[in-house]
Amino acid sequence: MGAKVRKPGTGGRVMIGVLLVTTTVSAIQLVSVEDEIAIGKQAQVEVRKQTPQLEDAAAQAYVTRIGRQLAAKAGVRYPYSFSVANYREINAFALPGGPIWVNRGTIEAAGTEAQLAGVLAHEIAHVSERHSAQQLSNVIVANLGLSLLGALLGNSGGATAANIAARYVASGAFLKFSRDDEREADRVGARIMARAGWDPRGMIELLQAIREHEQRDPSSVEVFFSNHPSPQDRVALLRQAMPKTRAGKRDSRDFQSIRARLKTLAPAKTMAR
Repeated sequence: MGAKVRKPGTGGRVMIGVLLVTTTVSAIQLVSVEDEIAIGKQAQVEVRKQTPQLEDAAAQAYVTRIGRQLAAKAGVRYPYSFSVANYREINAFALPGGPIWVNRGTIEAAGTEAQLAGVLAHEIAHVSERHSAQQLSNVIVANLGLSLLGALLGNSGGATAANIAARYVASGAFLKFSRDDEREADRVGARIMARAGWDPRGMIELLQAIREHEQRDPSSVEVFFSNHPSPQDRVALLRQAMPKTRAGKRDSRDFQSIRARLKTLAPAKTMAR
């Protein structure tokens, strides 16, 4: 018997089947949306301790504005937040419940606003499709065991959430999704982009740009390739999902202004290997 999850706003919580022990971990989600959000907030606290945030109000405000416009079209409403990590490498990740991070190097690698929107839409899709919640469920079972499940349900705050969040972040699970999750995040992200008014082909264009960066500066994409499927495979699948005619916003003066502004700042840090 599987688990049934209601979407935010319905008041539903996770219902765990009595035959849980016979169900594969990948087929269930052990946390309600409420628990997911609570643990995600604590995970964000842990990530902030370990991640240098870009101290530039204009760039942060710009990324937040684009992210919120995309999140408004994601269907499932989470308390999304958007942060810029002051790292030179190309990468982005999502935490359960809505926190999303994008590296400064990703903004600098993007050539247009649609390309940056593609990154953010992809990460939003990981949250809205509850891929992050699935990761969290897997970590609970693999690292904590089902003994903490009773503490989770109906008691998502305080020390329990902080404990689970700390272990979740330490596991590094949030940095790597399954290939199926990545493909779904691409498809859903492209739809989010189109609904929000951006050209979804920006997602393909950024993946192509990443392949070019690999030739010029392999170290800048090393983390990305360790956490994501091959851009070539993703591009082939995304092309099948694209509308026949090009439509939507591709670029803006605001994006180019922010991109130029980043070049005037002190160099970004390098991620620890």
